[in-house]
Amino acid sequence: METHNITWRGVELSITFTPDKFGLVDHIEIKAKDRAPLPITETGYKSHFMPVGTVAEYGGAVEFVTAWLEHEAKRTGWSGAQLSLF
Repeated sequence: METHNITWRGVELSITFTPDKFGLVDHIEIKAKDRAPLPITETGYKSHFMPVGTVAEYGGAVEFVTAWLEHEAKRTGWSGAQLSLF
């Protein structure tokens, strides 16, 4: 298991990566500080399973998560947490 702490677009993230979990899948867990919303989760928390080797294809957990966040931000037009006056 690997744990990484990064800042993405001003949001502090903790990434936990477990390769070959259960001998079947890779597992990524992402937690945003203060549960800040992200383009992949409104709650600031995401647990995601994928085929073994997927993360390695991206060069590691940080690269995978960063690419995923950037892709979803672009796809959805996400610009960060938005405050409402009403």
